[in-house]
This record gives sequence, C-alpha cells and structure tokens, in this order.
Amino acid sequence: MSVLTAACGSGNQVPKTTTVAAVNPKPDLIEISTPQPESNGGCDAEASLRPGALPSPGAMPSGSPMAAIVASGRLRVGVDQNTYLFGFRNPTSGQLEGFDIDIAREIARALFGDPDKIELRSVTAAERIPALQNKQVDLIVRTFSATCERRRDVDFSGIYYRATQRILVSRNSGIHSGADLGGKRVCVTRGTTSAGPLFRLPKRPTVLAATNWTDCLAALQQGHVDAISSDDPILVGLVAQDRNLEIVGEVIGTDAYAVGIAQGNPDLVRFVNGVLERIRADGTWQQLYNTRLSALGPSPGPPDLRYKE
Repeated sequence: MSVLTAACGSGNQVPKTTTVAAVNPKPDLIEISTPQPESNGGCDAEASLRPGALPSPGAMPSGSPMAAIVASGRLRVGVDQNTYLFGFRNPTSGQLEGFDIDIAREIARALFGDPDKIELRSVTAAERIPALQNKQVDLIVRTFSATCERRRDVDFSGIYYRATQRILVSRNSGIHSGADLGGKRVCVTRGTTSAGPLFRLPKRPTVLAATNWTDCLAALQQGHVDAISSDDPILVGLVAQDRNLEIVGEVIGTDAYAVGIAQGNPDLVRFVNGVLERIRADGTWQQLYNTRLSALGPSPGPPDLRYKE
C-alpha cells in the first residue's frame, strides 16, 4: 500500500494541456483563366484504326510493339489510384481496382494469356501524355477522353466508355444547375477536359484546378470551392465517399474514354482495338460493367467503335 500511496502523493504534478491548432490543409488549387483549345480542324476524335485478327497470346508478330512488350515480361499501364469505380486503391487489399484497371488487364490477357502480367503505374491526369511520350508506359487507361487536341500528341484506341459531365455540390448548397454557377468556385483536375464546358456556361464560374479528384473532394468538404464538375461516373464515386454530396443539374458536356497509345505504333492501336472488339462481342465488357459500375444504373452497353481505315 505504501507504494500506491507514494505514486498518488501530492508531489506528482498533472501535465499541463497544450492547445494545438486544428490542421485543415488546403488542397493545391490553381485558377484556370482560359479553357484548353478545342478546335478540331476536321478531326474525328473518336475514329481509330481498324483492328486485324488477334494473334494468340504470347505469339505476337515479330518486330511488332506487342512482341517487344511480351519480351519485356509485362505490360506497363498508366492508371489512376484516386478515382473510385474506375481506378482506385482498395483499402482492404491494397490493390488497384476499377473498370479502367480491368480493361488494362484484358489487354494484358490478350498479350500474355495472363491478366496479371501487368505493371500498373499511377499517373495524374496531367501526366498522361508525357508518360506516353517519354516511354514510361506502354498504354494509358485512365478515364482518358479522346480529343482532336490530344491527337496531336498521342494516338487513341476506339472508345470503350461514354460519359456525361454534370455538377457535384453539398446538399442544401442552393446550386441546382449550371445556371447557378455564375461567380461560384468550381473544382476540376489539371489535364482534363472538364474546364471547357464550364467556360461555355452563360454565367461563368471561377474554375480552380487540383491534381486529383480526391483533392477536389477535400476542397469542397473544407469550403474552398462551391462545386465540382466532372463526368457522372467520377462524381458518383465521390458521392460514395461522402453522402452529404449530391449530383445536380443538366448535362453540360460529354466525354469518350479511350486507351492512350504513343504515336508511331499503328500495330499496337489495331491490337488494342481488336481486344476491345473481343470484349464487346463475348460479353466481357458487360460483365465488367456489372461488377464495377452497377452503381451508375442500368448498363448502356458498350459504345460502338468507329474506324477511319
């Protein structure tokens, strides 16, 4: 008992409490003053090269970019890890998952006969084109919209998903449509096409760009922006992470996702299109939709592929 008495004696002082300011770091936001150019110069942004017959896995034509990939032992693909439903890191398994990830694995399956012969490299939206040009990856599968402006720098496969752009806000924000965005702060991500439709609204908002959509989510939650504008699938993924948010208003833009490929590789473009044709025809695309994107509602079915030659 004497030990206990000594431990509780009046000689012991209670540590003083220290007041620490709460940390609420603001995401890095940069104002966009003008939209990216969208002149098409007569380009058909969605038209790609017609596929030929798919070779057997592991038996790629000699000298082709597919043979070089097989020889390397894995397919290197630039993907997202911050977009729920399309490319995100599963907190339980630690693995990257999503519709885009599954599309990339189907291409690896066609090359190797094994969907796991793949190296997934996380890239931001702004890094997609440089990653291809610098040969850091073989393909980009990252909600990458095919546009005529981007076709000056990279090539694209046919379209594998169509999306519409809308607005995400906090419930009871008072914002109900694009007409309510005049003078408001709207978050998009750098290197995406999301800013363009916002600049075409009759009442222009202030457009702020973040690195990732999760940065936009944090900015909205912290009150640094009034809204987020992106494609419906991306916004649905953000709502799944915060039920205090809601998607509102009319469609203000459209996007068509395709696989990005470095220029000068027509055989690889045709090969990827052959894979996309296969997964359309054998039901794989629909199966992937049911597994990954059922939260978006009934499947619209795979988009038609359009070819220019």
